[in-house]
Amino acid sequence: MMRAILLWFSRQKWLKNFFMKFFISRAVVKRFVCGEELEDAIQAVKNLNEKGLIATIDHLGEEVTNWDEAQKAAGFYHDILEAIYKSKVNSNASLKLTQMGLKVDFQKCHDSVEGIVQKAKGFGNFVRIDMEGSDVTQKTLELFYNLRQKYDNVGIVVQTYLYRTEKDVEGILNLKGRIRLCKGAYKEPSSIAFPKKKDVDDNFEKLTKMLLKSGVYHGIATHDEKLVDFTKKYAQEESIPKGTFEFQMLYGIRSDLQESLTKEGYNVRVYVPYGTEWYPYFMRRLAERPANLFFLLRNFFKR
Repeated sequence: MMRAILLWFSRQKWLKNFFMKFFISRAVVKRFVCGEELEDAIQAVKNLNEKGLIATIDHLGEEVTNWDEAQKAAGFYHDILEAIYKSKVNSNASLKLTQMGLKVDFQKCHDSVEGIVQKAKGFGNFVRIDMEGSDVTQKTLELFYNLRQKYDNVGIVVQTYLYRTEKDVEGILNLKGRIRLCKGAYKEPSSIAFPKKKDVDDNFEKLTKMLLKSGVYHGIATHDEKLVDFTKKYAQEESIPKGTFEFQMLYGIRSDLQESLTKEGYNVRVYVPYGTEWYPYFMRRLAERPANLFFLLRNFFKR
């Protein structure tokens, strides 16, 4: 019930100012969002790199309603790629297609994202297309498939709570596409998504096996130690080298696990979000794990 409430909150933009003014201090938000400026993200990545971690930078934003907003968002990603190149930090970029205008004009969105991927290729870098709610899953995959046929430096995210994902993975692997495997952070009906955590986890394990055996470099995105241990054990049993895949985790969540995996010799990439449109992302992080909500409440009562 609490997860459903928090996910509903994440879609109510009018609540952002209320939460910021009356409930959430900036210090608490910065647990999950490194800051509002690109310089904050670059510094956060530098700090992670010093610990042996790699990163992906995301400029927060989604569900834009006009093309001017989408073009502005695309501009941020050109800036991100230039800043990564100039600062020589070890990071790539992640973006959401609804921020790039997917719901405004598919072809314009496609062309805009292609421009970002082209720029990344010129810098020897990589762009990951995030997966969002199920209302845009098919169009997100269509755009990715189009780009993957021309570029080898673009990847995609899939969510194990959707019934369709196994078939989607098969299609992506046919193109040797690079996948970030995650559980999924949106509220979806049981008609299209597994309602029980165990089924989501079982599907995560099944798809992890498919990815690790594919010969393509993928990201296993989870903070669940049981799934981390499953991935490590399966890779060891199948003699899959540590350097042929990576674990991916979120900024501010399980830093201890991130660093311990790095010390064990695994590649660990941290998703580093920044920007002023932090509210929907922040609320989804609270909805994902009770521990995140407890962290928020502890800081609230310290005020």
